[in-house]
Amino acid sequence: MTRLNLTRSPLVAIALVTTLASGCRVGPDYARPQTPAPPAHRFFDGQAEAQSIADSPWWVVIKDPTLQALIHEAILNNLDLRTATARVAEARAQYGIARSFLFPEVGVAAGYTAQQVSRLSEPPQGTAAGKTYQNYSAGFPISWEIDLFGRIRRGKEASFALYLATEEGRRAALITLVADVGSTYLLLRELDLQLEVARRTVQTNEETVVYYQKRLEGGVSNRLEVDRAVANRSRTAVVIPQLEQQIGVAENALCLLLGRPPGPIERSGVLTEENVAPSVPVGLPAALLERRPDVLAAEQQLIAANAQIGVAKSLYFPTISLTGLLGTISGEFSNLLKANSNVWQVSPSLFSPIYQGGRIRRNYDAAQARFDQAAAQYQKTALNSYREVANALITVKKLAEARKELESGVTSLRNASALSRSRYDAGLASYLEILNADQQLFDQELQLAQVRGEELRAFVELYRALGGGWQVEPAPAPSPTPATP
Repeated sequence: MTRLNLTRSPLVAIALVTTLASGCRVGPDYARPQTPAPPAHRFFDGQAEAQSIADSPWWVVIKDPTLQALIHEAILNNLDLRTATARVAEARAQYGIARSFLFPEVGVAAGYTAQQVSRLSEPPQGTAAGKTYQNYSAGFPISWEIDLFGRIRRGKEASFALYLATEEGRRAALITLVADVGSTYLLLRELDLQLEVARRTVQTNEETVVYYQKRLEGGVSNRLEVDRAVANRSRTAVVIPQLEQQIGVAENALCLLLGRPPGPIERSGVLTEENVAPSVPVGLPAALLERRPDVLAAEQQLIAANAQIGVAKSLYFPTISLTGLLGTISGEFSNLLKANSNVWQVSPSLFSPIYQGGRIRRNYDAAQARFDQAAAQYQKTALNSYREVANALITVKKLAEARKELESGVTSLRNASALSRSRYDAGLASYLEILNADQQLFDQELQLAQVRGEELRAFVELYRALGGGWQVEPAPAPSPTPATP
């Protein structure tokens, strides 16, 4: 027959209560709010399919080796990304703190007390007046709050969601970094093309000025044609320092993204007819909610706000705490570790709120209001993702149409410029016809270079809007070691 030790029965009862209540958590369980999603991406003419270019990492989509190297450098050195990574580490530590409250807190304590009873007072029973008493103590104090209604577990749930939100924030920072580096690099190549057009046109204009000066000196031309040629050259030449200034500013902006001091940026060539945005699959609209880091981060913020409602609601219910001590006490230090000096103590306590001036109710209302804010923010972020994809798709589509028209116009204007010179040499046209053709050709070549750059940057924006590009490039696999015989 087993005999129950009555000195341990309170511990057994507490353990049973804790076990039975371990699954009890007040507050609502999270459910993703319904967010309207379009059946297909707006302005997308292709058939909707699950495949998306955003599923491919940036080093597969971006073929330019120079740009790949710049993106890799930015990922290693960008300070905003480093800050986002540090936020993840902080949130991970905060989650560990919140989780630690689920477990008992055990410490170690040691002390010494000395006391003399007053000779003029009535000494306590068992003591002598005027005698000095001393005690040495050592032990392990223990404290533990039993999470009966899930307050601590809801807090842990909220901290974990916030940790995941910072991780998605880091991914969002990474995708933004990849897109910014790509967009700025393409802007530089666009400006390089415009600068090449301007320098080539200025050289042609200088040759034209020399040509008409010689005609003037030979008496077959007039000062008006020379002055118009000089003015046309100046009109073209003034664009060069403006473009060089824009190139310098863009290079400095890219250096900041790369974590470098301001300086030149290496790049491979200029934009050509081959550098156009490819036709790409965009995937299903609903997949954005699972792919875009900003949407996922907003949802984790919503999960955290939902868990905080449970934390606030648990304050209505009692809290049960256990404090205890296991150790030794002795009047002589040498006797501190002897068996008859052992002491232990268990002190369960219960606290239940009765009246706090409405504080708990207002705290619960505030938690509910924060959840409503997070829900609205999540839905706004989801809708904004659809808007950004739609904007990028229509931009890519319309810029492609504009580029084709400009390419046709540039070809025609080049022919018109050559024909006007032939007509002038044959005496069938004035220099004004040449001047108009050259000015129109120069303006349209600059516009074509700008539209080509904008089209490629719009493709980068589409890639970002679809949620792609945040994957970190894997390290190269080590070469296999030959087997030894």
